[in-house]
Amino acid sequence: MNYTNKRFIGLDVGSTTAKVVVMDENNTILWKKYERHNAQQQQLVLEYLQAIEKQFPTSEFSIYVTGSGGKAIAGILECHHIQEVNAVAVASEFLYPKVGSVVELGGQDAKVILWKEDDLGRKTSTSYMNDKCAGGTGATLDKIFSKLHIEDDLLQNIRSNGATIHHIAAKCGVFAETDVVGLIKSGVSSTEIVVSLCAAIVKQNIEVLLHGNSLCDQVLLLGGPHTYLKAFTDIWRSEIPELWKLHKLTPKNLPLEEMIFVPDNAQYFAAIGSVLFGKESYKNEKNSYLGSQVLVKSMSEKETARNITLGRIREGLVKSEEEAIAFAKIYSIPEFTPPVFEKNKIIDCFLGIDGGSTSSKMVLINASGELLYKDYELSKGNPIIDIKAMFEKLAKWQKDNQVTFKVVASGVTGYASDILKKAFSLDYSVVETIAHLKSGVKFYGSLDIICDVGGQDIKVMFLKHGRVVDIKLNTQCSAGNGYFLQSMANQFQVPIQEYASRAFSVRKAPCFNYGCAVFMEQDKVNFQQLGWTKDEIMAGLALVLPQNIWNYVVQESNLKKLGSRFLLQGGTQKNLAAVKAQVDYIKERVENAEVFVHKYADVAGAIGAAIEAYEQIGNSTTHFNGFEESAKVEFTSRNDETTRCKFCSNHCTRNFINITIPSNDILKHISGYACDRGASESLEEMKANQAKAKAQKDNCPNLVAKAEELVFAPFIPAAMPEGIVNKSAKEKRSHIVVGMPRLLTLFYYAPFFNAYFRALGVNDVVYSDPTSKKLWSEGNNWGSIDPCFPAKVAPAHVYNLMKRMQ
Repeated sequence: MNYTNKRFIGLDVGSTTAKVVVMDENNTILWKKYERHNAQQQQLVLEYLQAIEKQFPTSEFSIYVTGSGGKAIAGILECHHIQEVNAVAVASEFLYPKVGSVVELGGQDAKVILWKEDDLGRKTSTSYMNDKCAGGTGATLDKIFSKLHIEDDLLQNIRSNGATIHHIAAKCGVFAETDVVGLIKSGVSSTEIVVSLCAAIVKQNIEVLLHGNSLCDQVLLLGGPHTYLKAFTDIWRSEIPELWKLHKLTPKNLPLEEMIFVPDNAQYFAAIGSVLFGKESYKNEKNSYLGSQVLVKSMSEKETARNITLGRIREGLVKSEEEAIAFAKIYSIPEFTPPVFEKNKIIDCFLGIDGGSTSSKMVLINASGELLYKDYELSKGNPIIDIKAMFEKLAKWQKDNQVTFKVVASGVTGYASDILKKAFSLDYSVVETIAHLKSGVKFYGSLDIICDVGGQDIKVMFLKHGRVVDIKLNTQCSAGNGYFLQSMANQFQVPIQEYASRAFSVRKAPCFNYGCAVFMEQDKVNFQQLGWTKDEIMAGLALVLPQNIWNYVVQESNLKKLGSRFLLQGGTQKNLAAVKAQVDYIKERVENAEVFVHKYADVAGAIGAAIEAYEQIGNSTTHFNGFEESAKVEFTSRNDETTRCKFCSNHCTRNFINITIPSNDILKHISGYACDRGASESLEEMKANQAKAKAQKDNCPNLVAKAEELVFAPFIPAAMPEGIVNKSAKEKRSHIVVGMPRLLTLFYYAPFFNAYFRALGVNDVVYSDPTSKKLWSEGNNWGSIDPCFPAKVAPAHVYNLMKRMQ
């Protein structure tokens, strides 16, 4: 083949970004581009190809495509699709012949490639990928960083050196989000959260991707997250040498910067590799480039991928625009208009605050429960800053309207209730479920079900005679919740206020799997490849919300037996697309169902906190200092080695927050600890608190702990009859020590095995140490990717026994 003026296009279409390179016959990169596709994969690829055709008007092209989103595009362009692990491996070996390992983080996947060399110098590679879950990848980072409100320039230059590392569970992206919300509400700085998240992802990938292997130098760190977040490199350079020690490997005598690094063009390796692999594998085939017009034709065709989704298609939210308008008239939440107040009048009121996972809410009500004032803001990070700004706004509103609110009592609920109660001298901390119950019953009387869909959680309360008889919470995943829908809209660059109108504009929608936010992300990527529009995907995401509520959280398909009066509340209910999906789902299953949307759905929790404050005030006086004084609250936060808890072996990182209130008193708040010892600042305070706890414990013994103690206690069985004892075997057994891991069914069968082995005459039966952070951190590098934690920790217990035997 004549390669004169020949150009090779390598196209890597990923789950969140598309990368392209143009190379010449000498494999020199002539042109490259990296951009987010914002769910418009084909459109961005078309722009790339048109730009290349303009840049190289006289060239002949061959094109090779790779990436999770590339197969459909390769089919349209009638070119070869290269498996991305092969592409990355080929590029790594070509550009860095001494490569020993590759770790690549992408938008939805993570991969590790390991090279081993035999005695003859021949190298073979082994690769591992996350096969089910995208926890610990770029998608997790994107969703969490959007909550931290950090400028990209600052984010990219954060380094890990000297930063305090907080615990974040990176196995699942949703668990990681939950941990991050807790850190934000505890006042931990965004910089430390970024470093902690990167550290968690590094450890997660070491634990699940290596399968007991080690990364050998040179280690190349590839992909967008590694390229743009410098903290990752610092953490890998800290963790990999520990792996080398564990595996007794001796790396080359080179500076760490030359053994573990982000190479040039780290985000383009798959695109580069697709060209190198394609040129070599298909050199005897003609790979004609059909031109960008083929993609234009495909995108303009009326027949869409809906016809090839094998039944994964469902009717849209509405059948016509008229249906959407009629529904909106019934279920739209009306705009709140404050009552007209008499000028210069003092009005008694009750203050309610809800410090939620993604938003902060504030209300004032009177003794009759009438709403006097409300404020709702998406959280900017620290809850004290959020509420302080709300008090500033309220003080100004009060002045502008020439009215004076006198707070008789105050209540707070939500994730951040503990710290807010202390910071603003609020009177009562109210459990979230109680707050939502109070609000719902106040406005809608006798109810059977209250379904609260918030930013991060789902709460479903079952009522009888105005009392809660059962509660269901999403304990594992926040799939389909408010923040999930909002983040999807952000990915599509659609304002959340336009979500419903866009979702109502389509008549068909793809059918998503319910239950896991990460799997829904993967579905979204697949539907994008198949040509579904962003409006259709948003409709599909709204339609799956009730399935997450009733099938996944409540786990009840027969809604009839739950009752007939349903109340929907929470900020998500402001999204009419989500409401339409829920109303239809309920009414299809309960013929006579009455479904209400709380007219103050977004601040229902805050109203409930205010109602509880009204009911509890009695004859006491409020501690609240007033709006203007509360707007002056200042605080400092400290989190370093001096705040680390030393009261047990876990050594939790803690956050010390000093809050200065208007009276110039300083209140101290401690967060971040895992057990009640960490709530104390000094040893003396801890001992005093422990003494009180012990007195309570003595009155209420821990039967579970007692059962564990008895299960693993030594037990000497009766001697075996002499007639059946093999004396020679017994002598040999007397030198044997049997080790058993303290986990799983051993909590049931330990007494049996204890007695069995001792009856056989073994010298001793020993168990691994109880599961702890120390045991896990020492032996967690031998696990696999998919098991639940109790099974995943098993190799750590075996490792603990091995150490003890040594």
